[in-house]
Amino acid sequence: MYESAAPKAASLQPLWRLDAARTLFIGPLRYNASHQHGAPVFLSSLGGPFGLRLGLGPWLSRTAAMIPAGVAHELDLQGEPLAVLYLEPSVAGSEALAPLVMDATEAHGALVGRSAARDLFRELYENPDSLRWAGEALDGLLGFAAARTRRDIDRRIVRAVRMVDRTDDERPQSLSELACATGLSPSRLQHLFTEEVGVSFRRYRAWTRMRRAIGEIVAGANFTTAAHAAGFSDQAHFSHDFRRTFGAPASVSLSGVRR
Repeated sequence: MYESAAPKAASLQPLWRLDAARTLFIGPLRYNASHQHGAPVFLSSLGGPFGLRLGLGPWLSRTAAMIPAGVAHELDLQGEPLAVLYLEPSVAGSEALAPLVMDATEAHGALVGRSAARDLFRELYENPDSLRWAGEALDGLLGFAAARTRRDIDRRIVRAVRMVDRTDDERPQSLSELACATGLSPSRLQHLFTEEVGVSFRRYRAWTRMRRAIGEIVAGANFTTAAHAAGFSDQAHFSHDFRRTFGAPASVSLSGVRR
């Protein structure tokens, strides 16, 4: 069980930190139904083990996991805090997160074991000023991981991913436009995109829109304003997609966030 060394009020504020390469959440969760992401994710307990179910496999009890993009999983935290770190495919693939899982074993396409970053995530969560230095801390953490393993992503897919990331939500990039820009046929682009990123072009584009909405809320927008800014038709559409993406309501992790 997690026991905070910080004042209770500070430790209970959910922390979100987003930049072009990463998305970090640290906060208490209860149960996240089966869901899958458009980017690889590293999960780290801040205390004892958490419940993790991969696909239709058995429930596991671990303190860390690396889950590639597109792998369905459930989480059972019972209100305990969890660190959740996503890495954008324009930077690297899931192999860049693998060194953060110690004593790792493979399970249904993911790695499970012990966390190499628990102390850092505890400090980020418990220190009320951590948003000031969180980016530098993540640089150091992922620099350590990248030094141990590296895989080059096809440059055409990197270009496609960056075009999706930069697109205007009022007019999202179409598959045919990306195919033209990368010199690939639409069918070849779809196949290579899924092969390199781990999820389809359509699912990844939905992931980038979700990241934009979360970024708006973290910056201070209400749910309705953030939904419209990210291209959702209304708040209900955003809420539905959030639950599908994360397996839990948006209010669980996006209410009372640290700023």
